[in-house]
Amino acid sequence: MRILSKGLALLAGVSCVSGFAPFGYFPVPMFALAVLFVLWSRADTRSEAARLGFFFGLGLFSAGIGWIYVALHDFGEMSAWIAIPVTLLFATFLSLFTALSGYVQARFAMDHAPRTILVMPAIWVAVEWLRGMIFTGFPWLTLGYAHSDSPLTGYAPLLGVYGVSLVAAVSSGLLAYIFINVLAQRKAVLLSIPVRVALAVLLALWAGGAKLRGVSWTQAVGLPISVTLVQGNISQDIKFRDEAMVETLESYRRLVMQNPARLTILPETALPMFREEVPQDLVEQLRDQARLNEGDVLVGVFERDRAGYYNSVIALGASEDGFAGAQQHYRKHHLVIFGEFIPFRPVLGWIINEVLHIPMGDLARGETVQAPMKVAGQRVAVDICYEDVFGEEIISALPDATLLVNVTNDGWYGVSHAAAQHNQISRFRALETGRMMLRATNTGVTSIIGVNGKILQQLPQHQQGVLQGKVQGYEGSTPYVRLGNWAVLLLIALLLAGAWGWSRKLFPAFPVFFHRGR
Repeated sequence: MRILSKGLALLAGVSCVSGFAPFGYFPVPMFALAVLFVLWSRADTRSEAARLGFFFGLGLFSAGIGWIYVALHDFGEMSAWIAIPVTLLFATFLSLFTALSGYVQARFAMDHAPRTILVMPAIWVAVEWLRGMIFTGFPWLTLGYAHSDSPLTGYAPLLGVYGVSLVAAVSSGLLAYIFINVLAQRKAVLLSIPVRVALAVLLALWAGGAKLRGVSWTQAVGLPISVTLVQGNISQDIKFRDEAMVETLESYRRLVMQNPARLTILPETALPMFREEVPQDLVEQLRDQARLNEGDVLVGVFERDRAGYYNSVIALGASEDGFAGAQQHYRKHHLVIFGEFIPFRPVLGWIINEVLHIPMGDLARGETVQAPMKVAGQRVAVDICYEDVFGEEIISALPDATLLVNVTNDGWYGVSHAAAQHNQISRFRALETGRMMLRATNTGVTSIIGVNGKILQQLPQHQQGVLQGKVQGYEGSTPYVRLGNWAVLLLIALLLAGAWGWSRKLFPAFPVFFHRGR
């Protein structure tokens, strides 16, 4: 029976992946998590609950982030017999967080109603938040991201993606509670008061999210401007090769020169060299084109100073003197562990030098808080690649910023789900901040995302091209911009306090509405 339960938990975790981009079947993760909650409610010990959580996570992360193998093997030149175990080891590590969820929720010795409806969802999201913080954080496949097209997105401007996760997890808890009652009573349970109340609460949560989607938290400021997002589609296996450099520079020069946009954005490290190494004639052409359009070009390039090397975006055009003098720039702050910096370098530096062959694999960090760039009549908050996964960091540039820009290179992950998942994450940054998000990528997904999180325009992946459109700046603050993740952490604490009071009959109304036995 225990083997069957673990197999069911594993399959439920695998099924969760279909809720995320590019599939988008958002109800699936909610039902899958409900299955895990039912299994937890029937686990005899804390260790058994932890094992069930571990197998659920192993299914979720093995299926959901298998694209890491592509980066390690295809472009990091790690042999397959090492890359496969390393990818599985990372999924195993992430599964320890879901195991922790199972163990902690089992420590709450109380009736199944408060534990299933309140404790399990609260602990699940608390551990998701922890996963997004510890060891520089990896919040990928946070449950809330699956709901980029569901009614629950209405909660994103209030509580952020973890708030959406919490509402989704409470929904799973209510579904699990209903199922447990059906098994326990084996009669006309759908007509019983507990089940009807649970269904009513579930419908209210989703109706509330749908209603909130119609609320405008920010206001348009100024006139729309024209933008061009450049997708160079430079293959990762040749991007840093000297023999391909001339063709790379010419491709970007041509794509920039053929457009009339006031703001043009190139991908992360579009010019794969140091700023001072960029040919001066190319610099002048880009600057002149931007000034002709009375705007600016944002260029991904490397910079260096005494502190080290930086993954940067610099502005050329009407707003600055360009490479020749003082200029606006953004330097990436949140670096990818083992991809952009090496912890304990004296001990682990051999990983980059001997095992992985990643150019510029040990970068310096930019400042934690950097002012938005004043370009093309807008105040643009730039983030690079993986940084837009951290909503609590994006809001540091707000409410000053009027536009969000993400430049990235998901070419590291080949033809996989990584780029679509990343684009889905960016949609939540737009929702949380009430700002449009512009994504310029090397191989896709290059897109223009509205303040409501909807994709307004998008280029096909793995094709060279430019995405031209009109974008609007916005001002004002959503509740999430003001409070960050503190609001959802407070809600988690209240849910746990409520479960404690419920179990001790401090709230006498609860037992009337919810069946307390199995």
